[in-house]
Amino acid sequence: MKKILILGATSAIAQATARIWAKRGDAFVLVARNEKQLEAVATDLQVRGAKSVDHTVLDLCHLQHHAALIDKAHQMLGGLDIVLIAYGVLSDQKACEKDIAEANKSLTVNFLSVVSLLTPIANRFEKQGSGVIAVISSVAGDRGRGSNYLYGSAKAGVTAFLSGLRNRLSRSGVTVLTIKPGFVDSPMTIHIAQKGFLWATPETVSKGIVKAIDRKKDVVYLPWFWWWIILIVRHLPERIFKKTGF
Repeated sequence: MKKILILGATSAIAQATARIWAKRGDAFVLVARNEKQLEAVATDLQVRGAKSVDHTVLDLCHLQHHAALIDKAHQMLGGLDIVLIAYGVLSDQKACEKDIAEANKSLTVNFLSVVSLLTPIANRFEKQGSGVIAVISSVAGDRGRGSNYLYGSAKAGVTAFLSGLRNRLSRSGVTVLTIKPGFVDSPMTIHIAQKGFLWATPETVSKGIVKAIDRKKDVVYLPWFWWWIILIVRHLPERIFKKTGF
């Protein structure tokens, strides 16, 4: 049985991943800001076989509460084996271009709050000499695009932070997994009407996350074909990339 803390537990990917773990009989502490949705997720996991499910309501943009939250989760579970960070917002690029306040909100949710959470988590796992930290970043962070560079910049920051954290914690037996999904058909992308063959379901992504954690991977692109797509995108000369509108 694994003791698992999920931050952003009401997201579609988090729910799908937790269902796989629940069938294994794992124990959970779930964190999200919507109490009603959180209670529904907790009930669902209990029905699916979870050993135990506790939950706590918190807006994770309230950075001052993060250290106490990690301590509380550790106490509730009697330890921590896996922490999954699975929340974020898809920024309104045009709004962020016009208003720095909007840009700051996006950066706080998608980058600063993640760094704030990872700091006490990393210190705890480093001290105990074990644990898995899994964080959902994005393929959007691999190269800036005109259509979503604010969101992409935040995810690039998360990816770089995780890379450094992985290097630091590798000496302590701690696994740090960077999860890079491509397009996912979820409530966060419901406003996008046309979804083509590159789009994946949360269930597909969740299977990849669990497999990557089980295998102690460092970085995983989900679905797998995004590794090849991003390889091409990263190596496009800038003069060509500017013309693609990608």
